[in-house]
Amino acid sequence: MPTDLAPEQDLSGRFRSLRRIGEGTYGVVFKAIHVRDNVKCALKMIRTDRDEEGIPSTCLREISCIKDLQHDNIVTLFDIIYANSKLYMVFEFIDRDLKNLMEMLEPTGRMLPKEYSFMWQLLSALSYCHLRRIVHRDLKPQNILVSDSGVVKIADFGLARNFSFPSRNYTHEVVTLWYRPPEILLGSQRYSTSLDMWSLGCIFAEIASTKPLFPGECEISQLFKIFEIVGTPNNKNWPGVADLPHYKAVFPQWSFDLNKLEEMSCLTGHGLDVLQEILRYPPERRLTAKGALSHRYFLQNEFTQNRPTVTELIKQIRMHSRASSSSSRQEKSTF
Repeated sequence: MPTDLAPEQDLSGRFRSLRRIGEGTYGVVFKAIHVRDNVKCALKMIRTDRDEEGIPSTCLREISCIKDLQHDNIVTLFDIIYANSKLYMVFEFIDRDLKNLMEMLEPTGRMLPKEYSFMWQLLSALSYCHLRRIVHRDLKPQNILVSDSGVVKIADFGLARNFSFPSRNYTHEVVTLWYRPPEILLGSQRYSTSLDMWSLGCIFAEIASTKPLFPGECEISQLFKIFEIVGTPNNKNWPGVADLPHYKAVFPQWSFDLNKLEEMSCLTGHGLDVLQEILRYPPERRLTAKGALSHRYFLQNEFTQNRPTVTELIKQIRMHSRASSSSSRQEKSTF
């Protein structure tokens, strides 16, 4: 969807803004329509004159990483426009993110159908990124978009970066707490694609159960949430862990609890096996995205032809909501 806008051109008449859908430190995101093509899009407006800092590094990083990514399960960047001292990133528009969808499901007691389809699509996107040496570094349900037809797309590459082999020292201020891998929590500054895989494992469990797997309140709480299920790490199950900056020999001792992992994730059989292989402590032993796609869990499912229809799911949620509201009104009228 080219916009043929030259620098400093006015956007009025080109896009029709429908509503604001988000706001961050450096700008605002609007749902809009490209007037000429009558196509919905997400306009991410970046303020470039804020304290004379210029274009934020997260924005430059996102543009650098996503501009050449062409994949069915990665959000499409249509265009980049500079106008009126603001930078606009024009993305394809998708109505909801995975967190929104799970929040809608929670009151109904329903689960997302065909969780293997969501996971397979996310693994396909990650395998594509990792092959190109791009680590997302902030995978979470809020950064995964879900279309009405059940297509999922990874979005928000603001923390993404190209990585090198062998891994270099990077900042540990990455990944939202609940999806942050243990090596980062323990102070490691050397990481690679395995960082994304731990986050995706947490998301996989959340897709299956609609509840976060490790909902910590702070970094030490997050570590203990992980230890309670995966077990307390030591040099036997994770060689070299004792050398990490934040490791303590006096950590409370827990053993790996398969029953609790099954209970918390609502996964069984091959699905639970995939999760176990992803949530391994040594990063180099974690299942890769490419390796996971060949796992028997996906080979037993018609994941590509059998996507969950989100439109029908939304209809069921709304029917449940109306029925609950009607029942509540009837109960009140009896008093």
